[in-house]
Amino acid sequence: MLTIIDHPLVQHKLTLLRKKETTTGEFRRLAREISLLLGYEVLRDLPLEPITIETPLEEMQAVQVQGKKLCFISILRAGAGILDGILDLVPSARIGHVGLYRDPKTHEPVEYYFKVPDDMEERLCVVVDPMLATGHSAVAAVQKLKIAGAKNIKFVCLLAAPEGVATFTAAHADVPIFTAALDRQLDDHAYIRPGLGDAGDRLFGTK
Repeated sequence: MLTIIDHPLVQHKLTLLRKKETTTGEFRRLAREISLLLGYEVLRDLPLEPITIETPLEEMQAVQVQGKKLCFISILRAGAGILDGILDLVPSARIGHVGLYRDPKTHEPVEYYFKVPDDMEERLCVVVDPMLATGHSAVAAVQKLKIAGAKNIKFVCLLAAPEGVATFTAAHADVPIFTAALDRQLDDHAYIRPGLGDAGDRLFGTK
């Protein structure tokens, strides 16, 4: 259930994203560009339906994405940094937010906000968060979505650690993970190594 998207442009932009000298503005732009590229793969199996249209020359049978039951879920705060890129692909998609922060001592997620669209059971829910580190926040967010009725869920991140993938898969074996890279490990502070630092701080210029 783990897909590593190794497109050359994804990998090139990820290298730039990792560099410590990359500025906040550049980091934000690269994160958006990578998430747009990841979105192509994540949404590859969207169902299509036939439609009759008029070109400037004649009528023809074409196809369009079936229905409008698509929802992007951002895990706050860092998820906002890659939401815009994937939203560029489907501007009409509904958006939900799950507010979680990691307790600095226990590394467990603490929820402070939850708002999602109605009819979650009918929607494809694409959950976005830059990092899958310990996996606890992602597990908690997806669990909340399932309680809200979501049945078709995908998880998208820029980087993942083996520990996070294991934790997430153990809790949600039915939810596929899409990422640009699987890094080596977590360190004692639960940061991904080699990683790219704190994604939220780098996106928003905070420390």
